[in-house]
Amino acid sequence: MALCSKLVYNVCSGMLPGKVTTVVTILFAVIVYILAVAVLKVFTKNEILSLPMGPKILKILEKIKIY
Repeated sequence: MALCSKLVYNVCSGMLPGKVTTVVTILFAVIVYILAVAVLKVFTKNEILSLPMGPKILKILEKIKIY
């Protein structure tokens, strides 16, 4: 995740102002983190169902064949 964030920051820093680059990089890091948690199956199905909007999240993960 750190390498991806650094890459995005370096690419965006030449095109966007500093604060915008930081926000874009943070949002990208959050997306990478969520995808890593989903792909590595950190949570069980029961744990996902106990989250707010858990059934919808599980349905999406099953639809894209992660769970």
